[in-house]
Amino acid sequence: MASFPDFVNEDEIVRSRSLGELISPTSPFEQKYGRENWTVAFAPDGSYFAWSQGHRIVKLVPWSQCLKNFTAGSTKNSVNVPTGRLSRQNSDVAQRNNPQEHTIDCGDVVWSLAFGSSVPEKQSRCVNIEWHRFKFGQDQLLLATGLSNGRIKIWDVYTGKLLLNLMDHTEIVRDLTFAPDGSLILVSASRDKTLRVWDLKDDGNMMKVLRGHQHWVYCCAFSPDSSMLCSVGSGKAVVAAIWV
Repeated sequence: MASFPDFVNEDEIVRSRSLGELISPTSPFEQKYGRENWTVAFAPDGSYFAWSQGHRIVKLVPWSQCLKNFTAGSTKNSVNVPTGRLSRQNSDVAQRNNPQEHTIDCGDVVWSLAFGSSVPEKQSRCVNIEWHRFKFGQDQLLLATGLSNGRIKIWDVYTGKLLLNLMDHTEIVRDLTFAPDGSLILVSASRDKTLRVWDLKDDGNMMKVLRGHQHWVYCCAFSPDSSMLCSVGSGKAVVAAIWV
C-alpha cells in the first residue's frame, strides 16, 4: 500500500482551478465534430492553443483572446468556439499580427498534436539546401497532427495551409514532439513500435527510424537542450537515445 512521507503538508498541495470550458460544436448529422477530445497543445510562444475535437477536426484558438474570455467571466465558465474557417485571402503578415480562430480538417481521427517554431540559424542536416521546397523564417509557426491512419500532416498555423504529408508509419501516430532548439526536427511515436525522426527543414525527409520498443509507443519527449530523446510505451521500460 502506498503511503505519503511525513513531511508532506496537505494544506500546501497545489490544487487546480477551472478557468472555463471550451465547447466543440455538436450535431447528430455531423460526424466530424462532437466526439471525445483526444489531445491539446500550446504554441511555444503562447500565441495559440489547439485541441482535437474528437474526430478529424482541430481547432486553433488565439490563447490571449481565449484567456481573456475566461478571466472576464462573461460566458459563465464556458466558451463556445465558432466554426468559421480561416480566409486564405488574408496575408501571412496580417494573420501573425491579428491571429484568428480557425479549424483544420485533417481527414482522419487526430491522436496527437505538436507545435513547432523555426530558428533560421538552425540549418537542415541535408547538404543540398538549395533544393529545399520550403524556406522557414523566424516567424514560422507549424502544427503537426498525428492521425489514426499513420500519417502526419504539417500545417501553417497562420494560413491553415497543408505543407507536408508524412506517410511512413503503418499504425496510429500516438505522440509528436519537436526538438526545443528551433531546428524543426520532429519525432513521432506510433503503435507500429517505432519512433521516426523527420527534418522539416529538409522538406520532411525522414532521417531515422528508432526501433528500441517491443510494444506500442505512447509518448516521446526531448530534453530541454535537445541532446536526448526519451520514450515510453506499453512495456515497462523508458528508452533513451543520445542525440548527435
